Amino acid sequence: MKKSQSKIYEYAHIDAFTNELFHGNPAIVVKLEHWPDDEVLLNIAKKNAVDATAFFIINTNDIHLRWFTPDLELDLCGHATLATSHALKEIFGYTKSKIKFKTISGNLFVSIKDDMYSMDFPERMPVPVELPEFISKAVNKQPLEVLKSRDYILVYDSETDVREIKIDKKIFDTTNIDPGGVVITAKGNNSDFVSRFFIPQATIFEDPVTGSAHASLIPYWSKVLHKKEMVAKQISQRGGELFCTNLGDRVLIAGRAKTYSTGTLNL
Repeated sequence: MKKSQSKIYEYAHIDAFTNELFHGNPAIVVKLEHWPDDEVLLNIAKKNAVDATAFFIINTNDIHLRWFTPDLELDLCGHATLATSHALKEIFGYTKSKIKFKTISGNLFVSIKDDMYSMDFPERMPVPVELPEFISKAVNKQPLEVLKSRDYILVYDSETDVREIKIDKKIFDTTNIDPGGVVITAKGNNSDFVSRFFIPQATIFEDPVTGSAHASLIPYWSKVLHKKEMVAKQISQRGGELFCTNLGDRVLIAGRAKTYSTGTLNL
């Protein structure tokens, strides 16, 4: 019986929204020539066991991009988009200063200047909503304000509140928010605003740095602070820094990245 030929995929392990290794949000970026079955992509993401695995295919002037967590395919992922941009520039020999990604959320553009990657994302302005009971029971302190776009956004009084928030995971995991999560945010002490991000029923409970959530945080805080340009920090254990601009119906989310490792997947 003839053994099926294995396929080799190049990959890079990137820490996004940081200029220090072991900080920011890790992502695995995998270069493909053709799309395998979605089950294969999900199994690779599960094996990688990081917040997101990005898969891309270069096709003429466009780069097709998809994102998978160990649990599901995402409709938008900021840190893995930044990581892919960094991998293209530093590892895969991409020389243009602007990248066009074709994604499930439409065309996304990333501009590269020196070591900074600026992502042009669609704005997701959140609207006021009632706090769901499962969130209210799970958090140790009630928010001042509750909003929702893709994610629930819980606004607190201070950075200290955000740092000290505790969530009862058993209660929190009784409800699935598909495909979003819960953002906890407040004005920052040494930044314009801070946040943390939690995902019910997810393999990775707290996301270290969540670029996509800032598509909602930027227009909200821009309105509150009366500022177009802001610096944001996600104050997870790893931590990360985002440079934010409100353009109206679009937002710019910029950050740096560091390469941790490169290699091949033999499947």
